Amino acid sequence: MKPFLDQDFLLDSPTAVDLYHGVAAQQPIIDYHCHLSPELVADDHRFRSITEIWLEGDHYKWRAMRADGVPERQITGDASDWEKFAAWAKTVPHTLRNPLYHWTHLELGFPFGVRGKLLSPETAREIFDHCNAKLAGDGFTTQGLLRQFDVRVVCSTDDPVDDLAPHARHAKRAGAFTKLYPTWRPDKALALQDLPGWNAWVDALGAAARSPVGTLDELRDALAKRHDAFHAAGCRASDHGLERIFAADTTEREAAAVFAKARAGQAPSPEEIEKLRSALLYDLAVLDHRRGWAQQFHLGALRDTSARGMAALGPNTGYDAIADFPQAVALARFLDRLDAAGKLTKTIVYNLNPADNEAFATVIGSFNDGTTPGKMQLGSAWWFLDQLDGMRKQIDALSSLGLLSRFVGMLTDSRSFLSFSRHEYFRRLLCNMIAEDVERGLLPNDRPLLAALVEDVCFRNARDYFKFEI
Repeated sequence: MKPFLDQDFLLDSPTAVDLYHGVAAQQPIIDYHCHLSPELVADDHRFRSITEIWLEGDHYKWRAMRADGVPERQITGDASDWEKFAAWAKTVPHTLRNPLYHWTHLELGFPFGVRGKLLSPETAREIFDHCNAKLAGDGFTTQGLLRQFDVRVVCSTDDPVDDLAPHARHAKRAGAFTKLYPTWRPDKALALQDLPGWNAWVDALGAAARSPVGTLDELRDALAKRHDAFHAAGCRASDHGLERIFAADTTEREAAAVFAKARAGQAPSPEEIEKLRSALLYDLAVLDHRRGWAQQFHLGALRDTSARGMAALGPNTGYDAIADFPQAVALARFLDRLDAAGKLTKTIVYNLNPADNEAFATVIGSFNDGTTPGKMQLGSAWWFLDQLDGMRKQIDALSSLGLLSRFVGMLTDSRSFLSFSRHEYFRRLLCNMIAEDVERGLLPNDRPLLAALVEDVCFRNARDYFKFEI
């Protein structure tokens, strides 16, 4: 019987042990998609307690606590830090076989040094006090934690109207270990389902670009100006969080008319919204191509499913789900339009529905053109899928239908400064999967060849793909 979470966790053979400890564990981290606060990074924030860094904003834990019968007051409400931590400690023993059980103890093990002790109501106070003492010491501010985890690049997720001052402040920080770059997230440009909110956002975009927005062309101009500002701040990637790709047929006249109607506060029809979204998504992709950025599409989330939860807490609070939208036809049409026009930039597509693994892998594989290694990427297992089964299925689909050797690897997609253990989780699984194939005679027992694959997927591919200054 293997011990729980020892140094060879998830590593089932000497080959796996060697690939992980000898290669993967030594690679720096490039976290090219996350939701960390750029302000907290730039200001080298010190956390008041383990509750702040661990439980605030973590809707994975919130969902588990609700399922365990924890009152909302002890999750997102006005309970004290200790009460919330104690509620989580009571829930943890009930998360067996959920990835949260692994993540929890990986994060306690590093950077807090809590090993050989499981979180439970009986150990909660001791672990709470121990972690809080660590957080008050050297190396546990946001900058210190990034250094401890050997994170060389963090890409925050930023709206086109966002102030990029935190990124500028961080860039001027003497001796900063980690590079902080923005990522362009223009989802609100397509959010016409909330017309007052959309119009307010368009006004804010005009203010940020110092350019009035009264026509579709003026919207494009304002977006281009902010795109340029993001590029100057080091941005090299966009990201779109969409239910599905929009690729309806539309003319310039139709799109301009729908924009004018919406800008005047008149609600467009669903068909008209589809046309304007399709036109704008194409325009945004062309902007990315102009700058040589990578565009990312996170597809398939059914968001804000609980009217009760949305009314009480708003979005991104744990009330989302995997959707089953048809995806392949629109994705292929969208990519083909860009490809035919010579405007298709590097593209990463993430699916939230595991049933879409093979469909996405084959659709994007049709649009590689020999210009860039791994130009079209099946993105890492995302959100509900970034657990052992989901990651294994994504790696298998990518390996079978594309080139694992060109994969840009894992990301955290997290709001927590402790979530870098997800890179470790992924790397251990990756090394074990490769080693399993070696043991079965499916891959050669060629250490330099295998080590190069592991190093590429864990670090070098992302470095070269995004062309970050590291």
